[in-house]
Amino acid sequence: MELTGQLIKILPETTGQGARGPWIKQEFVIETKDQYPKKACFSVWGDKVDILRKFGMDDMVKVSFNVESREHQTTGRWYTELRAWRIDRAGNESGYSAPMPAYSNSAPEPTVPKSAENAEGMTFSNEQADDLPF
Repeated sequence: MELTGQLIKILPETTGQGARGPWIKQEFVIETKDQYPKKACFSVWGDKVDILRKFGMDDMVKVSFNVESREHQTTGRWYTELRAWRIDRAGNESGYSAPMPAYSNSAPEPTVPKSAENAEGMTFSNEQADDLPF
């Protein structure tokens, strides 16, 4: 998944010691520039923390991420994390990983022939097809 927005907050690094050795995590918040702006908090782990340091407050970024949920063992509550695996400057593929191929969010316009035949074998023209009340 991807989300683009303005980097509005970088939270302090969190470190710890796990069964597989030391770990580091940092969270950051972006705000979308939609009609109804939304804020989302992402986390980066390990060496990706260094990538986050390349960005400053108010930078426009495109974040590629995975959504992960897990259940707390003792309380039974579920927690959801947006784990970023790629961060780029918005409109620029200068992030830390190889650029992804460009794509368009909009589907191509369907073409309707001047006359077409429906499943019952009836032929209609565009003039008849445009006669819909909505």
